[in-house]
Amino acid sequence: MRKLKLIWDFRGPDALKTAEHHEVHLKDYITIKKVNTFLTGIEAISDLHAIAYMVVSEADMRPIRDALKPHRGQVFES
Repeated sequence: MRKLKLIWDFRGPDALKTAEHHEVHLKDYITIKKVNTFLTGIEAISDLHAIAYMVVSEADMRPIRDALKPHRGQVFES
C-alpha cells in the first residue's frame, strides 16, 4: 500500500504560522471525518516558504483531495 503526502504551500513572512494554523484544521478534519491518516505536520522550506501536509493511503486519497484541495502531492517515503 503506497502512502501519499498531500501538501499545502504557504509563502510570505507569515508562512510558518499559516502552515501551523492549517495543520490545526487538518487535524480537525481528520477527527470529524474519522479519516485514517498516518501523519500530519509542517516544514519550513525557507524563511518565506512553509508547508503543511497530511500522509494518507493511496486508496483513501481521492475524497480527501477533492474535499481539501491540496496544492500538490507526492509519494511518501518514510
